[in-house]
Amino acid sequence: MGGTALLRIEDTDSTRVRAEHEAGICADLAWLGLTWPRPVRRQSEHYPAYTSALQGLAQRGLLYPCRCSRRQITDAGGKPGVDGMIYPGTCRDRPMADAVPEDALRLNLRKAIAQVGGSLAYTETGVDRGSVSFDPAMLSETTGDPVLRRINTSDPAYHLACVHDDGLQNITHVVRGKDLQAMTPLHVLLQALLGLPTPVYHHHELITDTDGKRLAKINKSRALSTYRADGATPDDIKRMIGLAD
Repeated sequence: MGGTALLRIEDTDSTRVRAEHEAGICADLAWLGLTWPRPVRRQSEHYPAYTSALQGLAQRGLLYPCRCSRRQITDAGGKPGVDGMIYPGTCRDRPMADAVPEDALRLNLRKAIAQVGGSLAYTETGVDRGSVSFDPAMLSETTGDPVLRRINTSDPAYHLACVHDDGLQNITHVVRGKDLQAMTPLHVLLQALLGLPTPVYHHHELITDTDGKRLAKINKSRALSTYRADGATPDDIKRMIGLAD
């Protein structure tokens, strides 16, 4: 397509960042034949930008502080969603004036939907290709009020940071795994709230184990480097995720 692939180091989860993980990412992508402009954007170096975006949402009455632990959310009736437990709204009436640095900050989904008004849409070029229109009210059943700043760390959440940076870096096409497809409506909603353009999305197939589960570090799954060591080629990997015949 004549475009440029960008590498972005999304290292805002300060509890899990490891230098060896970043080195492995770079090695794997280089082996696959990708190159990218340098220096790369490292999200941990741009916290003031995410704080500014949060402040803008807060000024519009769209955020509230939350101190609930995962156990408290479960005990309060939280149900499984596409990104963890759906928050039951325990802290929804807490004012931002009551917030402390250790609090999480959540998006008040009801108020956000009211401000956007009407349906939203994005273009998908993956397996389910086409124009995808949706009523943002459906997010109440899939994500609930999402965390935009994590509890106890002041780290910006993935959803806020990636949407912010996609707009900042003029990203036109997002290519990512199908495991994130269910989160795309939330990202499109955040784009609308932040006044950012919506890129084209391509959600590709995942490499799975013999039980059909996606490979993930959290499950100590086979790494891409393991496939390489076992003799796989970059074309083999592309075929596994549906980006080559």
